[in-house]
Amino acid sequence: MRGRAIKKENRVTPSTVEIAGACLFAIAILHTFATPFFSRLADRYPAHAGIWDLLGEVEVVFGFWALLLVLFIVVSGGSGRAVEYLETRNFTEPLFVFVIMVMAATRPVLQTMKRVIASLARALPLPGSMGFYFTVLALVPLLGSFITEPAAMTLGALILARSLFGGGMSERLKYATLGVLFVNVSIGGTLTSFAAPPVLMVAAKWNWDMAYMLSHIGWKAALAVLVNAAGATLLFRRELAAHRPAAQEAEDAVPLTLVIVHLLFMVGVVAFSHHSVVFMGLFMFFLGITHAYERHQDRLILREGLLVAFFLAGLVVLGGQQQWWLQPLLLGMSSEAVFYGATALTAVTDNAALTYLGSLVEGLSEEFKYALVTGAVTGGGLTVIANAPNPAGLSILKGYFKDEAVSPLYLLLAALAPTCVAIAAFRLL
Repeated sequence: MRGRAIKKENRVTPSTVEIAGACLFAIAILHTFATPFFSRLADRYPAHAGIWDLLGEVEVVFGFWALLLVLFIVVSGGSGRAVEYLETRNFTEPLFVFVIMVMAATRPVLQTMKRVIASLARALPLPGSMGFYFTVLALVPLLGSFITEPAAMTLGALILARSLFGGGMSERLKYATLGVLFVNVSIGGTLTSFAAPPVLMVAAKWNWDMAYMLSHIGWKAALAVLVNAAGATLLFRRELAAHRPAAQEAEDAVPLTLVIVHLLFMVGVVAFSHHSVVFMGLFMFFLGITHAYERHQDRLILREGLLVAFFLAGLVVLGGQQQWWLQPLLLGMSSEAVFYGATALTAVTDNAALTYLGSLVEGLSEEFKYALVTGAVTGGGLTVIANAPNPAGLSILKGYFKDEAVSPLYLLLAALAPTCVAIAAFRLL
């Protein structure tokens, strides 16, 4: 019987700052859906186009409203209280996403990955771009279980951008691809216990090692990833069969030694992903290597990486004020209901935040733990804020959409079908 995992505890009356934080968090969510409106204001009022363009950037939204929360804390409690609150926040994940995103987007890593995918795609008896398309959506998200989800998202988005999106794909296919990519990356990182942030938050405390992940969650996620990739490929088979990859500028082959050095730096960053002092130090050395061998590099995506880090940092600041309503809501559900509750709540909160709140509670049943984590990763593709790597993919691909903007509503609709596949995998298998 899947009964309630824990009794409801006495509710704590929220403070003024917590109420303000919840209100600003809700406004920020609405703002993400309204970014196209601000972009249109920039065209209508060119005298102030700068500020409207800024507010039209999805990556800026949560950082902007987080700033207002900090100012509110300063006004209500003084600057000391605001600084104290910020120092209690953990910004390791935004820093890590920035570093791994920049590293994964370098020419040695990207060129190597594209060659591997092209070789595998040629082995599939499919016309046009169908084999390449399927391989990207099936293989790269599963690699996220080993190179981490942000790195997989960066690689997948860049490969899609340069080889497929730039070749005249329809808007319908672009949205479908983005929805499948987001969902597959979210669930594809669950083969191991260290690559997906929602799993990482609970793995050590709940003793979920790699063997547990593979046997209980990972194989189901891998099956859903393959079904989603195959479904999108078949649904758009006519367009993909007629599609030819965008013309690529000829690039000199990167020396194998430099490729190995780049991969070793990535391994080091992943290995010390919870220690920002270490991986930021490695990143400084890495920047030196890229400068020394500049002829084998493309432009580093520092701006894009910083914007994504800013987005996630804002989410960390605002998210810290949501525990008072989010935790009782989750823990008041049965283990059956919490799966669907976590899937829905993930769309409006970072999925790692949900599992972290669950890790704070003792005495949860195994059914509840499984439902909470699988629900959190299942909903990770529904919105840009649902999973930490999503802003990275959005920042790379949005320039290929109409008006260089991705509609949050269309993204949600595109992600519904692959999300339902993930639900079926985790609940029926």
